[in-house]
Amino acid sequence: MRLVLASGSPRRRELLAQAGFVFEVKAADIDETRRVGEAPAEYVQRLAVEKAEVVARLLNQAVVEPGSENPDPGHPFSGDVIVLGADTTVVLDGEVMNKPVDQADAERMLRALSGKTHQVHTGLAVVSGERRVMHVETTDVTFREIGEDELGVYLASDHAMDKAGAYGIQGYAARWIPRIDGDYFNVMGLPLSVVVRMLGEIAA
Repeated sequence: MRLVLASGSPRRRELLAQAGFVFEVKAADIDETRRVGEAPAEYVQRLAVEKAEVVARLLNQAVVEPGSENPDPGHPFSGDVIVLGADTTVVLDGEVMNKPVDQADAERMLRALSGKTHQVHTGLAVVSGERRVMHVETTDVTFREIGEDELGVYLASDHAMDKAGAYGIQGYAARWIPRIDGDYFNVMGLPLSVVVRMLGEIAA
């Protein structure tokens, strides 16, 4: 069985490799619009499932060379696969904070998070054939008050633009986080211990 990560996130790739997995990467192209009235945890779970299922369908399609009646066994995605999908979002008082659309949006998010505790939800889905294993991991993250000088330095770096909630716990923003309650790696986008358990379940 091959493991395929249905995500283009460099942080998820790094974490999965750090945990000793050999895997392939094929980012899923899906509509990530949140549905009206959809709870944050349900939202990330749905996206994780959709990412994994889209990639699983693509990879399990027979690859046929022109003029040949048989699938090409040498194709890198041929054969049985286990597909891991994930989606992470930041939630403050019910507001979902995905990746900021611009610097002003990033500043708005960080000012809202300053001095408060918020939740980070990661939806996970492991798909193999007709089997599905799903989970949502939640971590509480507390920010201290963010100083104006610090905020200005951070926003000038553009590090906020590709991260839910406009921050990464492993970077400059670590100075603002005195406490978390839950899985540290979940805040980075991939709770490794949960992923290991889910992969074990799907392969059993």
